[in-house]
Amino acid sequence: MNKPHQNNSRPSPRWMSVVLVLAAIYNIVWGIWVILRPNDMFDFANIPRPMYPAIWQCVGMIVGVYGVGYACAARDPLRHWPVTLVGFLGKLFGPVGILYGWLTLTPDSPGYLPLRFSLTSLTNDVIWWLPFAAILYAAFKHHNAPSATSASSTSVMSVQTANEQFKSQLGNTIAQLSRQQNVLVLFLRHSGCTFCREALSDLRQQRAQIESGGTKIVIVHMSDNETSQAYFAHYGAEDLDRISDPDCELYRAYELGRGKFSQLLGPSVWWRGFKAAILNRHGVGKLEGDGFQMPGTFLVRDNQIQKAYRHATAASRPDYCELAAG
Repeated sequence: MNKPHQNNSRPSPRWMSVVLVLAAIYNIVWGIWVILRPNDMFDFANIPRPMYPAIWQCVGMIVGVYGVGYACAARDPLRHWPVTLVGFLGKLFGPVGILYGWLTLTPDSPGYLPLRFSLTSLTNDVIWWLPFAAILYAAFKHHNAPSATSASSTSVMSVQTANEQFKSQLGNTIAQLSRQQNVLVLFLRHSGCTFCREALSDLRQQRAQIESGGTKIVIVHMSDNETSQAYFAHYGAEDLDRISDPDCELYRAYELGRGKFSQLLGPSVWWRGFKAAILNRHGVGKLEGDGFQMPGTFLVRDNQIQKAYRHATAASRPDYCELAAG
């Protein structure tokens, strides 16, 4: 059932192209203005004109060239996200440099730029932060999606069918195991996620109690079973049945979708992530799989879901012993 991980192919939302076209027009117009009239900004700010205006004109040329890049990227923003990323970094570091100058220089210091001159940073940089960040977030989510055939398919397998089809590295299916005992099916996020590591650590601590009640544990993940062997062995889970589902078909059968921004990067998630990664030393790792996939835990018996825990956020922390208690 393992398939290569691919990117979905779908058109970019129109608003992204509109944003990049507006950015292109602005940059080109601003660049031409600075090239043709390099002294206007200095006169407006009541500071001496530059001795070498060609340097300032070069800035206008660079900004204008960025506009050409935005115009090209507007044709397919999700595909040409690196152009947006480069622009976003420039728009981020520019105001940072201005702020540093305000904090380290006094008005009578050489090189000090008055507030009036720095106002151009609002239109050049700050107003584009949010839309550019939104494009980059959407592009990251798009390029982390499972293959086009599975992710965009309108036909999702039933839980019973999926349980019959997907096999663990030991050759067992959830359907087969659940006919003999209760099965606790743990769906993980990508292996680099600190909450995924925390979940495996919790499972290691609660495993003896879960299995003492006759419940079998099955882990569903998005990595390859062979290459992830050492990863699971670190948490004492190398002998558990593990099902590799890189295309997230089993996830969707269990109605586990891709998370929203608030579910993945909300304030509570950041705080819990800090505690799990730093204070509790679970750390973070390389993203393997869909970084937007939400986790969940289910108790299955006779190929039917008896209990379900679908995470409200990536930081949700279930009690596995309670779920395993039939």
